[in-house]
Amino acid sequence: METRLALVSCLKDVPDPRRGNRTQYDLTEMLVVSICALLSGAEGVTEIAQWGRAKLAWLREFIALPHGVPSHDTFGRVLRLLDPGVFEQSFRAWVGQVVGKLDRTVVALDGKTLRGSRDGENRAVHLVSAYASAYGLTLGAVAVDGKSNEITALPELLKVLDVRGAIVSIDAMGCQQAVARQVHAQGGDYLLGLKANQGALLEDVEYFFRIARAEHWHGVPHGYHETLEKDHGRIETRRIWCVSALDWLPQRANWQGLHQIIMVESERCIGAKTSTELRYYLSSSADSPERLAQAIRSHWTIESQLHWSLDVTLAEDACRVRKDNAAMNLAILRRFVLNLLKLDPTPRLSVRAKLKQAAWDDDFRRDVLGMRHMS
Repeated sequence: METRLALVSCLKDVPDPRRGNRTQYDLTEMLVVSICALLSGAEGVTEIAQWGRAKLAWLREFIALPHGVPSHDTFGRVLRLLDPGVFEQSFRAWVGQVVGKLDRTVVALDGKTLRGSRDGENRAVHLVSAYASAYGLTLGAVAVDGKSNEITALPELLKVLDVRGAIVSIDAMGCQQAVARQVHAQGGDYLLGLKANQGALLEDVEYFFRIARAEHWHGVPHGYHETLEKDHGRIETRRIWCVSALDWLPQRANWQGLHQIIMVESERCIGAKTSTELRYYLSSSADSPERLAQAIRSHWTIESQLHWSLDVTLAEDACRVRKDNAAMNLAILRRFVLNLLKLDPTPRLSVRAKLKQAAWDDDFRRDVLGMRHMS
C-alpha cells in the first residue's frame, strides 16, 4: 500500500532532542530500526538493539546506518528524551494520510494503563486512545496527566482529531456536557454511555423507558431494532430503542445537539441460565436504531481488538521500560506497528500470525512496511 511509504517522511519531521550535540546515530534511522524490531517481536530497547545488530545487512538495504546499530543504552536514552507529544503528532500525520475522511465512521475513545511503567511513587502511564473501528486503526493517543484522570485527557485528544462526520463513542467516564459540546463543535456526533455519574439524568431516562415499556410504548414515538446471535451454545438477543421526542427531559438544553436517548437490552442465554443487562446512551446522531446498534457494538472493539492486541500480541503490559518519556514513546511505536499489521492485506492471517511472519520473513516484513531504498 503506497500510503505506508509516507511513514518515513513523517518520522523525518520528528525533532531530535539531542540537537546541538554531536550525534553519531540519526534519529529517523533509530525510529525506523525500532519499528522494524517491534514488528519482528522485540519488546524493549535491549531487544530492539539486539534485533538491529542481527539484521544490519537487511536494514542497510533501506537506511544508511553508517555507524551500525546503536546500543540499547542509546536507544533508551533517546526514547527517554524524545518529546512524546511531538512524536505522537508524527503518528497522527501518518495515520491521517492513511485513513482520510472519517464520514460516519465510529471513533471510539477509551483509556488503557501501561501496567509495567509504574516507577516507585510515580503512577503507571495511562493513555487515552482514539480507535477507528471500521479500519481497525488507532488514530491517536494522549497520556493522562499524573495528577488527573481521563476526563481531562479526553478534550486534549479530541482537540487534535478531525472528527467531522464521525460518530464519537465514549463510555460513561466521558459522559460530560463539555465533551458533548466539543464533539458537536468539531462537526462530529457523540454517543455517550449514561451511568450513575449523571445521577438525576440517568434516573429520568431510566424512569421514562420503564414507563414507556410498561405501557407498551402507547403514544411514544420511537425506533426499534433487534438482533439475534447464536455462538458456541450461547444465544444473545440485543434490542435497542431510540427516542428523539425529548421535550419532557429537563436536562435536554444542557447537552448541546442532543437528538436521541437510547436504551439497549442484552439478553444472554447459556444453557438454562438467562441474564439481562440494560444500558443507556445519549446521542446527537439522527441515525437509525440499526446504525446506532452497530455503533454501540463497534465501540467495544477498542477493548477487544486494540487493547487486547497491544497486551497479548505486543506485550505492552509486560514491558518494564518506565523512565522519563520512554514508556510513552514505546507505546507510540507499538501503535505504529499495530496499524501497519492491520493495514497489511494478507488474507487469513491474524495480527499475531503476521507478527510471527514478519519476524521470520524479510520479504514479508518489507511488504508490511512498504519500504523501498531510502538511502
